[in-house]
Amino acid sequence: MSVTARSVWDNCLTFIKDNIQPQAFKTWFDPIKPVRLTDKSLSIQVPSKFFYEWLEEHYITLLKVALTRELGEGAKLVYVIKMENTYGNREPFTEKIPSSNRGQMTPQEMDVPIKSKNPQLKNPFVIPGIRNIKIESQLNPNYNFENFLEGDSNRLARSAGMAVANKPGGTSFNPLLIFGGVGLGKTHLAHAIGVEIKDKYPDRTVLYISAEKFTQQYIESVKKNTRNDFIHFYQLIDVLLIDDVQFLSGKSGTQDVFFHIFNHLHQNGKQVILTSDKAPVDMQDIEQRLLSRFKWGLSAELQTPDYETRVSILKNKLYRDGVEMPEEIIDYVAKHIKTNIRELEGAIISLIAQSSFNKKEVTLDLAQKVVEKFVKNTKREVSIDYIQKVVSDYFEMDVATLQSKTRKRHIVQARQLAMYFAKKYTKASLASIGSQIGKRDHATVLHACKTVDNLAETDKQFRKYIDDLTKKFS
Repeated sequence: MSVTARSVWDNCLTFIKDNIQPQAFKTWFDPIKPVRLTDKSLSIQVPSKFFYEWLEEHYITLLKVALTRELGEGAKLVYVIKMENTYGNREPFTEKIPSSNRGQMTPQEMDVPIKSKNPQLKNPFVIPGIRNIKIESQLNPNYNFENFLEGDSNRLARSAGMAVANKPGGTSFNPLLIFGGVGLGKTHLAHAIGVEIKDKYPDRTVLYISAEKFTQQYIESVKKNTRNDFIHFYQLIDVLLIDDVQFLSGKSGTQDVFFHIFNHLHQNGKQVILTSDKAPVDMQDIEQRLLSRFKWGLSAELQTPDYETRVSILKNKLYRDGVEMPEEIIDYVAKHIKTNIRELEGAIISLIAQSSFNKKEVTLDLAQKVVEKFVKNTKREVSIDYIQKVVSDYFEMDVATLQSKTRKRHIVQARQLAMYFAKKYTKASLASIGSQIGKRDHATVLHACKTVDNLAETDKQFRKYIDDLTKKFS
């Protein structure tokens, strides 16, 4: 059997896989591609300079042992860096090859920055006709680290945010992706990082923008034939914060332009911070090449705050507003509103307002009435992910089984119920529901809903399934 770059690298991977954690293997070795084998020199392609530096810093010994086992003493590893325009050798065992020396690559792989044809920069944030290219950060100074209280639920994300704020573009947290459910502080933390950077580095260009607004600007630039100006503008940003990046789902044109902007910023040591309501692995209709870049840095989750953190948040809010409130009231609110911080603060504001407008003392009885009314009126919108989890648990299967292609009757019925409840309880389109529940099309979802309606009338057991699950969502 002839020895090829692929066979040598596959054997190396087998050895490496046995010596590191599965998640580390998936993150740092799955994306590598063997390129060529010359004598005792194996060339591998890695996605970026950052990727190369991480391998050199953390896995150089493992790589050396693996390759020496295959090619003997004197084995050499050569990196072909996909987004690199400079090069330099690190150690005798390895060297890196710049993109300009690596042979036939497509323009997309080369990732040549798109230059503006117009020497006068067009700023999407500036009203046409006003000659001013000053970039306002769009940050809210009220969202800062001082009032983003630390707890077990957010410690990793907050610490990573502080590290990025102290050294933007200079940590391994690039991009920093902050993800979590509604009202847990993703937007607050993103602003806090930006505010801290502006404070420490006033000369850096920081920009906060929602993915929705970014998409609208891009569509506008296409209409006006100023796409290159749009790209060039974003390539000038030192710290780019994009909120609700999951909004890019299904928008291939916007994803493509963001891909080029992201590559340029990352390649030039600029910091990218993203927020999302789900982890990269759970994002639907986002291109794989973009998802892989989201995973280059750190994905930090914001979880539901525990009781102690909820109490601290309430006390901090009251302190900032100059309001005193009995401990038992704070305790009651913290114990009964557990879903998210936005609802928690909203309840305490409602309580203060009720007391103030009605000139009533804040009593436990008043707190009970306000909290009960508030929680009822701010019922959390049920997500498609949550629906799949509840249905899967009810039928004692995992979500992967629910989404699978199997035609087993009980699994098909569970899947159809998940689609039915997704249509009933969310605002998602049929296409979006189908995409998130096992990559089905809208016609399958429509058929599922009709089937559930029919079975509800003819099958008593199935009717019980619907009634039981409805109680869980209400």
